[in-house]
Amino acid sequence: MLVLSASVAIGAAATILVWRARPEPGATPLVGLLVGQCWWSACILFQLRAPTQQGILLWTDLSWIGVMTIPASWFLFSLDYTGRDQYIRPRYIALLFVVPVLTVLFALTSDYHQLLYVVSLSSNETGVVMVEEAGAWYWVAAGYTYLLGIGGMVPLLGLLTSESSTFRGQSATLFVGLLVPWATNFLYLAGLLPSLGIDPTPVAFSISGVAYLGALTHFGLLGTVPTPNGRARQLLFDRMQEGAIVVDVHDNVVDVNDSCVSILGIERRDLLGAPAETVIPEYERLPDDGSLSGPLTITTENDSRPYDVTVTAISNGRGTPIGRVIRFHDIREHLRQQQRLTVLHRILRHNIRTETNIIHGYIDQFADDKNAQIVKKRALRIDEIGEKGRDAIELFDEVRGGESPVPLTTLLEQCVTTARNTHPAATIQLDVPDETVVVDSVLEPVLSNLVENALEHNPSENPHVWVAVDAGDDVCIEVADDGPGIEEYELNVLDDGIETPLKHGSGLGLWIVKWGVDIADGDIRFAANDPTGLVATVVVPRCDDAKRL
Repeated sequence: MLVLSASVAIGAAATILVWRARPEPGATPLVGLLVGQCWWSACILFQLRAPTQQGILLWTDLSWIGVMTIPASWFLFSLDYTGRDQYIRPRYIALLFVVPVLTVLFALTSDYHQLLYVVSLSSNETGVVMVEEAGAWYWVAAGYTYLLGIGGMVPLLGLLTSESSTFRGQSATLFVGLLVPWATNFLYLAGLLPSLGIDPTPVAFSISGVAYLGALTHFGLLGTVPTPNGRARQLLFDRMQEGAIVVDVHDNVVDVNDSCVSILGIERRDLLGAPAETVIPEYERLPDDGSLSGPLTITTENDSRPYDVTVTAISNGRGTPIGRVIRFHDIREHLRQQQRLTVLHRILRHNIRTETNIIHGYIDQFADDKNAQIVKKRALRIDEIGEKGRDAIELFDEVRGGESPVPLTTLLEQCVTTARNTHPAATIQLDVPDETVVVDSVLEPVLSNLVENALEHNPSENPHVWVAVDAGDDVCIEVADDGPGIEEYELNVLDDGIETPLKHGSGLGLWIVKWGVDIADGDIRFAANDPTGLVATVVVPRCDDAKRL
């Protein structure tokens, strides 16, 4: 009696806490589960204290309301809590409660049939004892109860191995709350527990109530829930812009996302289960793992587009291959952009240089004219801008080619040699470490522009530039000069990352520096040199794989 009373009290406390957590996922069905436990325990209490045989039988019949509410509520809680709420619809819930409702009806009408059980009362030295003999429907209800119990456990099993200690704790306490009364009931039905004529399962609810309270108060049950995980993963797969199709080891399609349905121009129902070679063009070209060499063109009734194709092998926990994910990335716009850059490169390399050379030829006929010299200077400036434009395009070409590691010393020596040839009166000091430091070759135009700008904008007859390298976990490259420095508005344009008609830089050099550093996953800072000049500091990571040299 004391244990049953404690079970009701603990269950009521847990019910109140869960009720306050509504409408959190899983809260409403968990309330139903706890109310069912309290109802069952309370009915056993009243049964034990009933003064008449009719009273004992009445509370026995009423207890079935709680008995059949518990498994159905547990199953709904598991689905809702783990994000499988797409199955929690009125028609599915109605089907789920068909067996519980019939069981309760058979219990309440047990005077007219023996489908659920046959009850008889007998007396012994302890008093009146109720003896139940199971009917045919009793085993249907018992099997259904255990089926829902196991079915509710399956979605929660993954949380036991979750990386989150919160979810592991929640799932562990939920399993304790379920398994203790379920195990007690199983042992009772198997005849392995002593009985005084009542089912001892409600006694175990006191333990499950404590487990649920612990999950609520200590592990944040219903406060931190894994509900979004499954739906988020599905949404990422279904809604991502890349097309994705999953095939098994026999090259049959087992899953496909919305983008891939659109790419292939085939209905999902026709894709699922179909041999991959019948729905993916040139399927034999695809590698077992990795990227396809060259684009794959997919033609549908309305369109024809090129795609980059990447194949990712899938293995089980033992490392055995079980399938592949094939992803399609639309590169039509990329190819268009590549074509535009190629045309711009040709214009900047040939057309502008040709036109400026013609201008130079005509201007030289008016060598004494001051205005002609101004025009010539501007023509040289146009040619310089063309050179910078070509440098920018080549920088982007290197990005498409991927990371290309080179020794930093080699890059700096080339930059310094070129600068000395262009500015023979300049003094350039280079301080590099003895160890081999490998960086991305994309830094070549960055360092060249920094050294070149330091010399070009220095009005001194003997400009000085100092280049120093500090190699630690990252590589720090300082380029200092004794020139006039850099205008503040130029730096502000770089910080903003965009130019406007009223706010723009004076050329492409600093943009090439910024773009190159960004591509190398680095950072650049500018500061005033003492007593005059500028210090540009480039910080970039080392290249991880020096063996590729």
